[in-house]
Amino acid sequence: MTSGQGSGAARPRTILYTGKGGVGKTSVAAATARRCAARGLRTVILSTDPAHSLGDSLEARLGPDPAPVAENLWAQEVDAQREMETNWSAVQEWLGKLLADRGLMSVAAEELTVPPGMDELFSLLQIRSHHASGDFDVIVVDCAPTGETLRLLSFPDVAQWWLDKLLPWERRLLTAARPLARSLLDVPLPGDDVLGDVQRLVGNLVAMNQILRDRDRTSIRLVMNPDRMVIREAQRTFTYLNLYGYLTDAVVVNRVFPEEVEGSYFATWRERQEDGLELVREGFAPVPLLRARYFPEEVLGAQMLDRLGAELFAERDPEEVMHRELAQRITDADGRTVLAIPVPFADRSELQLSKVGHELIVRAGREKRTIILPGALARLRVAGARLEDGTLEISFEDDRRAARDRAEPSAAGAGGVAAA
Repeated sequence: MTSGQGSGAARPRTILYTGKGGVGKTSVAAATARRCAARGLRTVILSTDPAHSLGDSLEARLGPDPAPVAENLWAQEVDAQREMETNWSAVQEWLGKLLADRGLMSVAAEELTVPPGMDELFSLLQIRSHHASGDFDVIVVDCAPTGETLRLLSFPDVAQWWLDKLLPWERRLLTAARPLARSLLDVPLPGDDVLGDVQRLVGNLVAMNQILRDRDRTSIRLVMNPDRMVIREAQRTFTYLNLYGYLTDAVVVNRVFPEEVEGSYFATWRERQEDGLELVREGFAPVPLLRARYFPEEVLGAQMLDRLGAELFAERDPEEVMHRELAQRITDADGRTVLAIPVPFADRSELQLSKVGHELIVRAGREKRTIILPGALARLRVAGARLEDGTLEISFEDDRRAARDRAEPSAAGAGGVAAA
């Protein structure tokens, strides 16, 4: 086996591509995978987008398992239904029986046993399977459009909470209640096999959390066109990715009109795109910008994908982590501990903050992230917060110090710093 890293010798490099539907993210993901494979890296590209256009892009017939499509390159279009049947069968059987006993038709009952978003979630868990196998040096993921991707990426945080808070108690309570329920209720309580499915899913999601937040080996790349509406959505996505603590190591601007269109029907479009490019450069800095022109023909098949890859990565290795800025940092200032979280493009009016025990809850618009605080911060109270140059700075202080400062105003005036 020829490999730049040696298969299984290190954690695989994982690159997730997402963006608004129609911007060309599947083509960019496929071009990246082909370029990595050409460098001798054993590469797998998988599509978790329900639309599944990866096979069309590669001009290959793809199935639910990795299949070779070129030297050092495998591709798959994940079958979410099959993944659910493998990982969720006991839960589906229990829920299906429960609903059927209530008079629901079997087909409708089967549909209702799968919560919204679960099919995409099981698709994403294929990343964990490839990590565990050690078969690949690079994993490239063609994700669903941004809205669905954000929803999926929030699951690992929720799973960690379930694993820590609910599952241990849930299993104990159900074990104790099951004998009583048989005699008093006509509702079958879930058995150990059902709880086993749930616990395995939660455990896999927690492992996914570790993979997705490994900034040395995993990053997300945002694909966009240089149009204002698309750029605005990418900016919102960038904010939420930072809020969740995921590394964005590059942004890709695809389908940029070349200079040749000057003086033609598309000249005005090119001017607008130049304005958009400036907006991207200013807004996403210092994250590197990769760009590719609008080709005169559709990007399909090996030859066109390689042309796209050559434009995107002319001076870079496609698998490198191009930007390594940490999503959070903790510092001490004036007797307070400050947690800094980048939230680029966030508006002061949409940010809300609360602390419950060891959990810090940050809301930005409709999105929220629960941060499990380290012990040193969990025992402190939130003293204030401020938004400064796209970074949310949250100040913590010891309750005993705060009480002492209130009792000694002169001391507080000498050393205290108010959070704004």
